[in-house]
Amino acid sequence: MSLVRPLDKYVFTEWLKIFLATAFGFPVLLIVIDLTDHLDGYLGRHLPKVDIALSYLYWMPDSMFNVMPAAVLFATVFSIGSFTRHSEITAAKASGISFYRLMAPIFFGAIGAMLLALVVGEIAPPANARRFELLQESKFRAGRNERSNFAFAADEGRVYKVSLLNALEGRLDGLEVERKGTGPEYPTYVLTAQTGEYKEGRGWMLKGTRIHLITGPGADMAFAADSAIDRDLREKPADLLATPRSPEEMRYDELGRFITSLDRSGGDASDLRVARELKIAIPVTCIIIMLFGAPLATSTQRGGAAYGVGISLATTVLFLVLIQMTRSVGGKAFGSPEFAAWIPNILFAVTGLTLFRGVRT
Repeated sequence: MSLVRPLDKYVFTEWLKIFLATAFGFPVLLIVIDLTDHLDGYLGRHLPKVDIALSYLYWMPDSMFNVMPAAVLFATVFSIGSFTRHSEITAAKASGISFYRLMAPIFFGAIGAMLLALVVGEIAPPANARRFELLQESKFRAGRNERSNFAFAADEGRVYKVSLLNALEGRLDGLEVERKGTGPEYPTYVLTAQTGEYKEGRGWMLKGTRIHLITGPGADMAFAADSAIDRDLREKPADLLATPRSPEEMRYDELGRFITSLDRSGGDASDLRVARELKIAIPVTCIIIMLFGAPLATSTQRGGAAYGVGISLATTVLFLVLIQMTRSVGGKAFGSPEFAAWIPNILFAVTGLTLFRGVRT
C-alpha cells in the first residue's frame, strides 16, 4: 500500500502552486517598491541602467530568504481555506482521514521550504555583495580619513583587526590578521605587525611582523621578521576605511569567524550574533508558521478569501515587527543574543501548537 495517496498529491499540488507564486511574487513586489523609492538616487549617481537592473536581480535571493515564512503562511492559509470552503476537509473526515493526516503533505512542504531557505540564505551574501558593488555603495558612503580599533571582514575568511588607520597617509598601526585553515596544506595562521605603510603598486609594507602557523592539533610554529609584504592584503587604505561588510554580505560561517575576532578584540558582537542566529531561525519559521496558520485557515469559510488575506497579512506584519525588535534589542534585553533571535519562533510555536491541538480532527 502506497504511503502517498492521490489526496496527498492533490493537497500538496494546491499548496505548492500558491507557495511558488508568493515566494517569487513577494520579492518582485519588494523590488518594485524599493526601485520607486531609490531610482532617483541611483540615477543621480550616474549608474548604468543595466547595473541598476542587475543589482535587483542579485537582490532576489535575499528577498526570497526573508519572505519564505510569509510564502509558507499564505500557501497554508489559502490552500486550507479553499479546502474548507469547498467542504473537502469535511469530506475527508467523513472518509476517516483526520485533519492531522490531511495536513501531512503541507507539513512536508514546509520542511522543503525550510531547506530551500537555508540554501538561499547561503547564496544571498555573495549576491548582496555583488549588488552593493554594482550600486557603488562604498564609493558614495561618507567617510573620515582615520579609523581606530575596528575589525574588517575580508575575502577568503580573513579578518583584520587594526588599532589605528590613517587612510590619507596610507599608514596603519597594530595590525592583526586571522585566517581559519583546514589542515597542513591550508593552515590557520595569525599575522601581527606593529606598523604598515601602503605604497601604490607594491601594496602594504609591514614592519615588526610575526606569523603564527597552526597546521594541526599541537602542531604550530612561529616566524618573525623586521619587514614583510602580505600579498593577500590587497585592500587599499580607502577600502579599509569603508563601512565593513554587513551581516547580509556574510555567510553563516564567515559571520561566525568575524564574531570570534571581534570578541577577541573586545568589541560588542551582540547584534551580529542575533543576525547569525536569524540565518537559522528564519528558515525554521517555515515549519512553525505552518502550524500557526493551518488552524486559523479552517475558519476562513466565514469571510472567504478576504478573511484569509487579512489573517495572512496581519500575521506577516506581526512576525516582521517581532524580527525587527529582535534585531534592535539583541542580547541587551534578553541576556543571550542567540536566545533573542528565537523569541519570535517560540511565541509563534506555543500559539500554533495550542491552536493546532484545538482543531477538530
